[in-house]
Amino acid sequence: MGGGAGTRLFPLTKERSKPAVPLAGKYRIVDIPISNCINSGLRRIYVLTQFNSASLHRHINSSYKFDNFSRSFVEILAAQQTPTDTNWYQGTADAVRQNLRDFLQYPYQYFVILSGDQLYRMDLGDLLSQHVESKAEMTLGTIPVSREAATSLGIMHTDATRRVTRFEEKPKDPTVLDEMRIPPELLTDLGQAADADLYQASMGIYVFNREMLIRALDNDYVDFGKHVIPELIPTARLHSYIFQGYWEDIGTIRAFFDANLGLTNAVPAFNFFDTTAPIYTHARFLPGSKINGATIRKAIISDGCIIDDALIEQCVIGIRSYIKAGTTIRRSIVMGADFYDVDLASRDGGPELGIGRNCAIDNAIIDKNARIGDGVVITPDGKPENFDGPNWYIRDGIVVVPKGATIPDGAWI
Repeated sequence: MGGGAGTRLFPLTKERSKPAVPLAGKYRIVDIPISNCINSGLRRIYVLTQFNSASLHRHINSSYKFDNFSRSFVEILAAQQTPTDTNWYQGTADAVRQNLRDFLQYPYQYFVILSGDQLYRMDLGDLLSQHVESKAEMTLGTIPVSREAATSLGIMHTDATRRVTRFEEKPKDPTVLDEMRIPPELLTDLGQAADADLYQASMGIYVFNREMLIRALDNDYVDFGKHVIPELIPTARLHSYIFQGYWEDIGTIRAFFDANLGLTNAVPAFNFFDTTAPIYTHARFLPGSKINGATIRKAIISDGCIIDDALIEQCVIGIRSYIKAGTTIRRSIVMGADFYDVDLASRDGGPELGIGRNCAIDNAIIDKNARIGDGVVITPDGKPENFDGPNWYIRDGIVVVPKGATIPDGAWI
């Protein structure tokens, strides 16, 4: 599912869809669910798109090409008007309903529906195996969360066989939370203490039988979590697949920022170095990065960068980044550039592509193709949690310089 507007990730989604936002220096968010599918042996993949989808389409078309002798594909299904439906996607369920004719033209018996904006590594084969063995009509991926986290998520309650018996969206009532706690016998099966205060939160991952998918969408409901699932619980066999690995919904600026910086840890919670289940992306054939006397601590440096005598601490540096001497960057994400700045005339006397000399950048996200002049200071200190500047923003206490922005010499943000 890649069609959401991604308003909580604005301004990173100002010119691109949420799944197309760069991640970990050289990837896009959409690479995570697609790679999980490929690594699990699921190689017939549809990506449903709608808002700001041009860059997402380019990335998918250039990244996922299977040979002509394979029946594998990653195919884009963009929102479209038809003689029978002139509306755009109204929600997750509506998006699947509008493309149901494409899904049902092949004899597939099981359909896996994934969100396009989450960071996790899952063997979807295990999910499918449980779905088949339990004789479920629908299986939902869930993850154990604390009582505090449960109040902001969709929470499932199951019996000891993992059959879903109840669903509550963002429960706040203490009595309801007590009733939704994972049963002791199920906690024991999960290797948790029987009295652990844990709850099953929906991951937005679903498996449907063919007949169940048709039945579930034979209505006007627009969203799986809010409408379809609560309606199905009393009459259908819905089961929970409890995932206990790392999972993060990176749908907000703060979650996106923390998830990226977490990757710089010596032993990160999510490991891109796992060779048994790699994360795939567009092969760009860039040269190795050049480091000219820089001091670097806890950082990810992507391909094709040139970093002069700068200080970089706990940062993610994206492809083709150019960082000049004397600059200090701490706890920040620099997304890099889509091209090298070779046409000097196109600058009109402004800064070069990249980050200039003697800058100080802290707790910031510098989006792609930004031009930061010399002597620029960027920090959220002393500023509101959320604020809109002339060519910059603050979201969740993080300064965001949007794609293609220019910050002149000596500017103080």
